[in-house]
Amino acid sequence: MRIHHLNCGTLRPFGGRLVNEGGSRFGTARMVCHCLLVETEQGLVLVDTGMGVPDVTTHAKLMKRRLRVGRPVLDVAETAVSQLERLGFRAEDVRHVVPTHLDLDHAGGLPDFPNAEVHVHDVEYQAMRRDLAQDRYLHHQFRHGPKWRVHGSAGGERWFGFEAVRDLPGLPPDILLVPLPGHTRGHTGVAVRRPDGKWLLNAGDAYFHHGEMAEQPHCPPGLRFFENHVQVDGALRRRTQERLRDLLTAHRDQIEVFCAHDPVELDRYIEPSST
Repeated sequence: MRIHHLNCGTLRPFGGRLVNEGGSRFGTARMVCHCLLVETEQGLVLVDTGMGVPDVTTHAKLMKRRLRVGRPVLDVAETAVSQLERLGFRAEDVRHVVPTHLDLDHAGGLPDFPNAEVHVHDVEYQAMRRDLAQDRYLHHQFRHGPKWRVHGSAGGERWFGFEAVRDLPGLPPDILLVPLPGHTRGHTGVAVRRPDGKWLLNAGDAYFHHGEMAEQPHCPPGLRFFENHVQVDGALRRRTQERLRDLLTAHRDQIEVFCAHDPVELDRYIEPSST
């Protein structure tokens, strides 16, 4: 198994150090869409998709309006499908997509992989179906008819103290769906075990800044405001963050955790470009 860390969507919000610690006082900040491309014997697995080709071309005006605070770059070269082609793969090689949730900056690449099975938590799937008429989810990202594999929230196994964790049919047991609710109703993390035995946990939007996983948690005020603004259940999200901090305290030698939008965490993996 080989794991590639990809940035599938750069955001350039105003705010400087209100978003990026150590940045300029009032300048442009940087955020990313940190995705994983996993090479397995069952084919390629994409964990989150970032923004897709339709987002940055046909629907660019819509994406700019929806992400106006984040000021997305919208570069076709940053899409997952373009990056995997540069790695020597084809879109058809992606057999499975495992989104942490279905927000527009995580599920935008789904139309670029129409033949892939899309593994999603049942609560998130139902929220998307119910809320398509609202502002959270975008019709064009699902119009192609994804091949959904919906996984129940009841049952499952325990994994380092987390309940209802599921392995995914058709995928190796080294890839797990870990419920991390709060940001959205059915938000999950996706755990991937590296060849050396250590787990990587893509925590999606369970938090936005690496300082939130510190012993003394902290977050720049701009990010903290945004995090609160986009959450579905604040108490549940804060509880999820507490559990992630406990996980790292007890098992730091066995697990690495990163979120979707922190460039500091992405940069730790970019050199070398695979794990």
